[in-house]
Amino acid sequence: MTEPAAPATCIATIRTLAIDAVQKADSGHPGAPMGLAPVGWALYAEQMRHAPGDPSWPNRDRFVLSAGHASMLQYALLHVTGYAISLDDIRAFRQWGSITPGHPERGHVPGVEVTTGPLGQGLGNAVGMALAEAMLAAEFNRPGHDVVDHLTWVIASDGDLMEGLSHEACSLAGFLGLGKLIVVFDDNGVSLDGPTAMSTGDDVEMRFSAYGWRVLEVADANDLDEITAVLGAARASDGRPTLVRYRSHIGFGAPNVQNTSRAHGAPLGHDEVRLAKQAYGWPDDAEFLVPDEVAVWAGVLRERGARCVTEWDAAMQSYATEFPGEAAELRRRLAGDLPVGWDTALPTFDDGTSLATRVASTTALGAIAQTVPELVGGAADLASSTGTVIKGAGDISRGAFAGRNIHFGVREFGMAAAVNGMVAHGGLRAYGSTFMTFSDYMKNAIRMAALQGLPTILVFTHDSVAVGEDGPTHQPVEQLAALRSIPGLVTLRPADARETVAAWRVAIARTDGPTALVLTRQAVPVLPTADPPVHRGGYVVAPGDGCVLIATGSEVSLALVARERLAAAGISARVVSMPSWELFAAQPVDYRDEVLPPSITARVSVEAASPFGWERWTGTHGRTVGINGFGASAPGAEVLARLGMTPEYVVQAAIESLAASAT
Repeated sequence: MTEPAAPATCIATIRTLAIDAVQKADSGHPGAPMGLAPVGWALYAEQMRHAPGDPSWPNRDRFVLSAGHASMLQYALLHVTGYAISLDDIRAFRQWGSITPGHPERGHVPGVEVTTGPLGQGLGNAVGMALAEAMLAAEFNRPGHDVVDHLTWVIASDGDLMEGLSHEACSLAGFLGLGKLIVVFDDNGVSLDGPTAMSTGDDVEMRFSAYGWRVLEVADANDLDEITAVLGAARASDGRPTLVRYRSHIGFGAPNVQNTSRAHGAPLGHDEVRLAKQAYGWPDDAEFLVPDEVAVWAGVLRERGARCVTEWDAAMQSYATEFPGEAAELRRRLAGDLPVGWDTALPTFDDGTSLATRVASTTALGAIAQTVPELVGGAADLASSTGTVIKGAGDISRGAFAGRNIHFGVREFGMAAAVNGMVAHGGLRAYGSTFMTFSDYMKNAIRMAALQGLPTILVFTHDSVAVGEDGPTHQPVEQLAALRSIPGLVTLRPADARETVAAWRVAIARTDGPTALVLTRQAVPVLPTADPPVHRGGYVVAPGDGCVLIATGSEVSLALVARERLAAAGISARVVSMPSWELFAAQPVDYRDEVLPPSITARVSVEAASPFGWERWTGTHGRTVGINGFGASAPGAEVLARLGMTPEYVVQAAIESLAASAT
């Protein structure tokens, strides 16, 4: 029987696989994997509790390669340690249809927890994962039964730490005391354009100490004994998250590019590949070589992981015997199933009443929180305005993780990235909230949620220039168009309280992507439709066959007033509420034609936002009533009127569209 290879041979294998894959693809980042291979091996082979044969085992340590450009480090590690990634997969690095894309992608590669690449995102996600672990442990663990108990490991680059997101996320992690979060900082002193000294000189130790982190250091990145000792110390939490400063050498072993930016983002070239392999004592004419004694490790680590799973299963059985209700609830959560009848007690609202959709959202959230205990979240220091506090559920704070309300502070980007990480972890449904105009701060995290199909929930209030006196800095205009441009994101702008409840039902039921709820600050009347089919994206609020007024949010009520005035002029106008373009576009053609008959070509869109994109629904002869500039500081009603959001403008637009359609 072949004995497992010594660590040095495994590390050389990881380095050469990364070099060969990048060289074959003729693109990629070889330098970071070459420098990080020793710590990567130490993590996967020694420090992490994981199960290569069961990558979704709930109690596994989470690993996030925030430095996603170093993806070949992770792919090589996954292959060598027994995950379902073959040498052929590595040979297909960066090719169409492969499971080894240029940056790690959740759902494509077994063993990849989150999609990374945009620097700082993985670090922010990891904070959310560590927070999720702490919250689930506080809720479910009992004396002698630590059924939720794992670490979250991160490898982050200097670029990750330069990004503003890292400041938001790491400040929050230190404040909350997320002691099971360990970040290995790849301090190689090199970025794409050259030495990091060209653009940054932060004292990283002081920075993280000020956040409330513990800081350790590996001075010699190739000293396995030192790496093992430091990572072992990092495992033993003192109640603070840990940063391990790992002083590596980018492009280690390649004599002409080591410690330079030339090793960062391009293949080494055949001559340099040969020299690097010679430096490792490797056959310089061998490509994608995994020696037999290295391949043995896959079986060793799969067996070790299987034992971890078996031990945890036994622990869960013991837990279930003593705490059957808690065990059943935890298993349901981890499976991602909603409670039976979760939506049977949603609030109702009476005709003739009027309230802001953000207020209706608060009521809906409170009702859902009673039946969906995994629903947790908070706001970027705006919970009292966005109405996103779960009453009576308690707050999360340092050392106290049993609550459900999270104070993210004024950290919109960090909040969104953490919420993504919480959902990716499993066992929780998380939401984050802020004013609609500040969704701009969160854009890339929203995009990443959509790219990964994470069912995060985003609550955006103060949805238009009707915000009023706070002025144009707080009055969103172009944000709706920006959100609608993101593939996989469902944006819902409900017209009234009833639509708001239905929108929450859609958001909770979704499992394949994020949902944004866009809500008013000002009161709007409850519409006559008792059970609005928001899940279909659009529906007829009031009939008519002369023209169609298509509106969203508070402007549906405006369109209904315009309809009455058109009727007085002998024009029959249909009013359509379209809370979600995405859901409406997904409906069968016959339903869309029923709502927007092709025979009615006179159409007007009515929305207090940029009209960008509305031609999709208004057609050739259509007109738009929207906002083509920024707002102003004045009472909301006056701002709307002065910017043309009035029944008169809608009536005029309808008449113009009718004239155009008649020619």
